[in-house]
Amino acid sequence: MQKTYRFGGKSFPAFSAALAIASVVLLIALCMFGSARLSMEEVVRGALNRYFAIGEKSGNDGAIVNLRLMRTLMAYVTGAALSVSGACMQAVFGNPMAEPHVLGVSSGAALGAAIATVFGLEATNLGLSALSLCAFGGAIFAAAAVLALSRIDGRTGTASLLLAGVAMGAFLSAMLSGLLALNREKADSVYMWTMGSFAAASWSKLRLAAPVTALGCLISTLYARDLNLMLAGESDAYTLGLNVRRTRILTLLLSTLMTATVVSMTGVIGFVGLMVPHVARLLVGPDHRRLLPACALMGGIYLMCMDTLARSLFSSEIPVGVLTSLVGGPFFLFMLRKSRGARLRRRRKRA
Repeated sequence: MQKTYRFGGKSFPAFSAALAIASVVLLIALCMFGSARLSMEEVVRGALNRYFAIGEKSGNDGAIVNLRLMRTLMAYVTGAALSVSGACMQAVFGNPMAEPHVLGVSSGAALGAAIATVFGLEATNLGLSALSLCAFGGAIFAAAAVLALSRIDGRTGTASLLLAGVAMGAFLSAMLSGLLALNREKADSVYMWTMGSFAAASWSKLRLAAPVTALGCLISTLYARDLNLMLAGESDAYTLGLNVRRTRILTLLLSTLMTATVVSMTGVIGFVGLMVPHVARLLVGPDHRRLLPACALMGGIYLMCMDTLARSLFSSEIPVGVLTSLVGGPFFLFMLRKSRGARLRRRRKRA
């Protein structure tokens, strides 16, 4: 009997439209919250004066709205990138526990950020700091090294990719620890960066991250049918005419590019790419033609809400990565337990 999903099939367009409308409404409403609370009227008035020169200037409302809107948009783009990357990784690896950092991207980005911090690099390019550029380079290097090392007899298997990713992550983490041990005065700033934050968001970063994320999401959606075939397993997908190697490499490259881009600007934000695809899959089903758009919308909404909580819950801001880990850690354990229970039930039925 085929399983039905609450927002699958014909109800998906309405569900997508509702998520899109909710995104716009929340984008405006969340500008109200922060260290200085604003009313909706003050937000609208400040935005109209700041962006359209309509009405009279009222204190610093326009500047506050500009900063919050920029930050919230960056959180939305980051959430979309990580969620879509996570869904793609889970399809490629055939593993519900796969996530965007499985190729050592986060470890490479952290090492790159540490190098920039320790050596005091301050040069900028394209409006980005040297820290962001080094973090991006470290993330890309880690992923490229994993792809190269996982090739055995000219082939790249999922098992070898996972093992190479784990090994590369451990190696780069050891290098990071050694570098910080020799430069302890820089350790605190690097440690804070690894927890993820949108405090350093800027329009220049957003202008680079948004197109990369949009293009990555679009291309991934165009390959949704191929990702659906990957769910059947490599041998079955190959039998059905899919070029498994090309699909795997393309998907990994797109996911890595999106993840490396946003992580280099925000720091490491965990569990978003693991949790959101699972929730979206429960609502719209495993078909990637619906799953990927749902992940982009839901991931954006989730992360901008988490960032608002991170800057509003306490008198001083806490890294958003702390909140996503507090939510994602128990969720990961729940999924692990659920997956194990499902395997045990299948074994009992076979017996």
